[in-house]
Amino acid sequence: MKKTKLIIILCLALAACKNETKPEINLEENRAKSYDANDGFITMKGDFIYYADAAVLQTQNEIYGVVIDDNMHQLEEQVKPFKKEPTDMVPVTLRVKKFEKPKGEEGWQYRVEIKEILKVEAPNPNKEDIIKLAN
Repeated sequence: MKKTKLIIILCLALAACKNETKPEINLEENRAKSYDANDGFITMKGDFIYYADAAVLQTQNEIYGVVIDDNMHQLEEQVKPFKKEPTDMVPVTLRVKKFEKPKGEEGWQYRVEIKEILKVEAPNPNKEDIIKLAN
């Protein structure tokens, strides 16, 4: 009698258990929320390139000139291992200060000054929007 009660309790306990899946946590979203919204900086994700004397951040919607300073050079050092050629663009996520370029200067309408490097990713090797010239 005790064994049957024990078996019934075990069966009920196992039937009551649910296979709950944990929700997927988006680190980028949480990281962006953790910053003070009134600090004047924004989080941007795009492709970064530094070549010769110009640095550019290309997002999905716009292209920005990047202020060349210590933070930009630090980002360039982190990006180098992912480049196969000097003209390769590397996906990055940054905290930046966005502002308009001074009147009379050449370049893109907006510039960004890097305040913090959040993430540097390896480029997608299957990306087919690259044009290479051959001799």
